[in-house]
Amino acid sequence: MNISFDGKVVLVTGAGSGIGLATAQAFAESGATVTLADINEAAAHEAAGQLIAAGYPAVAMQCDVAVEMQVKALIESTVARFGRLDAAFNNAGVNSPFAETADASSEEFDRVMAVNLRGVWNCMKYELRQMRDQGNGAIVNCSSIGGLVGTPGRAIYRASKHGVLGLTRSAALEYASRGININAVCPGVIETPMVTGMLEREPEAMRELIKEQPIGRLGRAEEIASAVVWLCSPAASFIVGHALAVDGGFTAR
Repeated sequence: MNISFDGKVVLVTGAGSGIGLATAQAFAESGATVTLADINEAAAHEAAGQLIAAGYPAVAMQCDVAVEMQVKALIESTVARFGRLDAAFNNAGVNSPFAETADASSEEFDRVMAVNLRGVWNCMKYELRQMRDQGNGAIVNCSSIGGLVGTPGRAIYRASKHGVLGLTRSAALEYASRGININAVCPGVIETPMVTGMLEREPEAMRELIKEQPIGRLGRAEEIASAVVWLCSPAASFIVGHALAVDGGFTAR
């Protein structure tokens, strides 16, 4: 399937590495102009520089998605520079350390929810205002297999990702008839810097999780990127409010 984003403007958060960077690259290779946003300004600029060096139009912006005014400025700057916003991948997120629910701290709960849930809401709020004015657009939110199933010791993270699906489904129903398509992608265990760090900190727990992958391996960031690009394309125009598991069969059992 030849998916083209020629003349389109796309925003990717958490684009400095991992799934976000792979998705920004995939959109650029499909013809899009891409804004790469990340809380790590240096990583965002390095990632955008890679695309620019390859001949693709791209711009980097620093943004903490948990801070509403930074998100507002991100969207407004993108539209001011490029004139529109056709698609967005709300990917920025954080993990949380293993802890039973009774032992987790309120500070950790607030930190994870601020980025993973409020951050997605912040992004959707201002993306939707622009797309509503345009009369079209596509949004994909990054949930997780953690948004579909529970896991002992991961209640805070899983709750945040379940929340992303609630936002996705409700907003999808609000805007489906107005030319804006909203879905979510639910990655399994993907080989990214975040997962590599977890493997180093909690090797036994992570080894057990990898064993549960029916496909027998970690996923690749490019495999998630392909799903996101497709969900943002006209090829997925009849898919509304869906949580697409890209997980090597983890949730198929």
